[in-house]
Amino acid sequence: MSKPRVSIHWLTLAAVIAAAYAALTLLLPIPQYGPVQFRAAEAMTLLPFLFPEAIPGLAVGCFLANLLGSPYVLDWIFGTLATVLAALWTSRMPNRYLAAVPPVVCNALIVGAEIAWSSAGAGAAFLPAFLMNAVTVGLGEALVCFLLGALLLRALEQVPALRSRFDRT
Repeated sequence: MSKPRVSIHWLTLAAVIAAAYAALTLLLPIPQYGPVQFRAAEAMTLLPFLFPEAIPGLAVGCFLANLLGSPYVLDWIFGTLATVLAALWTSRMPNRYLAAVPPVVCNALIVGAEIAWSSAGAGAAFLPAFLMNAVTVGLGEALVCFLLGALLLRALEQVPALRSRFDRT
């Protein structure tokens, strides 16, 4: 009999990650939405480097946080899409030092475009708005992922049961 791909452990970890992401985003009194954001929960987007089950957890958590808190309806779809793409890409990174690159790139481009579209529309003002939002969202994401996310991975690396997950060729 083959082992099921989705187990209770897998579902539980995904659910805990979803709940933690949504709670951190909705409850912390810092800018979470808009052109300038410091979404501390985005540090968790480095978790797929260690745990594949973090991918659906981050997707659900991000969708719930955006659905309940974002002033941008497009964020429900495209903000979640940015997180899912970043999580999938992060899960394939060769080492933990590069694990923060996918969330920064995906959020800068996708969320930057989404905010620009919401504020400037499709006209001539879109490109300058996109460039500005890509830079500001990307900077906030870089701070969170390269600082908080790196600290999170560093802390998890100290857990003896998780050390083998850091071994990548």
